Amino acid sequence: MKLFKSLAVVAALAAFAGSAQAQVRITEVSPWSSSAGNSPYAADWFELTNTGSTMVNLAGWSMDDDSAVAGIAPLSGVASLGAGQSAVFIDTAVAGDAAKIASFKATWFGTNVPTNFLIGTYTGTGVGLSTGGDQVNVFDNSNTLQAKVIFGAVTNAKGPTLDNAAGLNGVTISTLSIVGTNGAFSAVNDPLEIGSPGSIAAVPEPETYAMLLAGLALIGGIARRRKAA
Repeated sequence: MKLFKSLAVVAALAAFAGSAQAQVRITEVSPWSSSAGNSPYAADWFELTNTGSTMVNLAGWSMDDDSAVAGIAPLSGVASLGAGQSAVFIDTAVAGDAAKIASFKATWFGTNVPTNFLIGTYTGTGVGLSTGGDQVNVFDNSNTLQAKVIFGAVTNAKGPTLDNAAGLNGVTISTLSIVGTNGAFSAVNDPLEIGSPGSIAAVPEPETYAMLLAGLALIGGIARRRKAA
């Protein structure tokens, strides 16, 4: 009976962890592709991933570079992110620029665009990402900072994106995408571009690990007491 109760506790803890608040992370950045000479679609971009277990509504969300001012560049084109979903946001002069979006898709996927691929845009003055070092800051509809990455100078004029599959937040990232790692591949129509736009496994929430570890520790403690008795 005691073991049954302990298992019930673990199940409750796991359920609580599964209902934890959604978390959004910036999981990939391409700060060098705004020039037509660097990429056919001529637009910087970043990838946003919901690493939590519940859907997040992106209405009213925005981004900025290192000036970190909420509302400067609204996100558009992707209404929400489900648990584990990723979406690409590209820099455009006009929100929802269909030509830019089509060019991005054709460059990376050719005619085989994944059915679940999500892409939106961000539009604002002075938010172009600098290859000399910059930041991506993402804010929710209450202007609260939800995700941030910092990066130093990017020496490649064309090539790998910055890979943040680990879901690091508020820190400097420098890992470059490698074909075959974290889903990265060479763009179909521009093979020197390497990345994994729109595709990444969700990073488990810290709360999930904490709750499950607490449950396992509880079972271990009960088992030891029963053995001692």
